[in-house]
Amino acid sequence: MVSPQTPGPAPDSPRSSQSPVPEGHQGNLELELLGLANALYNLGTTVINDSTKERDKPGGGKQVGLRVNQVVQHLSTVDNMALDTRTMIPMQILTDIDNARNPMQLTRERLERTATENQFMNGKIAAIASYRDYLNEALCQNFPELEELLRPASDAVVAGTPSQLAHEIVPAIAESVPNGSL
Repeated sequence: MVSPQTPGPAPDSPRSSQSPVPEGHQGNLELELLGLANALYNLGTTVINDSTKERDKPGGGKQVGLRVNQVVQHLSTVDNMALDTRTMIPMQILTDIDNARNPMQLTRERLERTATENQFMNGKIAAIASYRDYLNEALCQNFPELEELLRPASDAVVAGTPSQLAHEIVPAIAESVPNGSL
């Protein structure tokens, strides 16, 4: 004789052992969402179990409408609770969930892409700094009177904004060029 075993929770079902429900508004919202998930599950099983022959019987087959009303009631409650919720969720995460994509996987991919782009940008910054040093050296060789203006800019990483440096250097270059041939 085979003893009937009680099935355990589905692998994707929330377990009560995961963590307790937070207190306050967030906890109430989580409980309401859990109720919505349960109502959707009940609606699905009711639709599957509802057969056409039972709909013809008086009093039979009317459960689907009741289950739909329960789902609508839970959705209405969640919508009302959303007005008091201050938690912001990025729209891209919601779009990924709507497209049946795992946000955690996408977050990892975005972090890796951001790190790669950051390395690329650091390379660009290093190339520009190298070019600036090379240009400053060439300007100092050709215009020795500019050396006191150019050396501090090349020694310091940030000696001012580029427009400030341009306003200091360009007039000095213009003065040193004969006949204004600049």
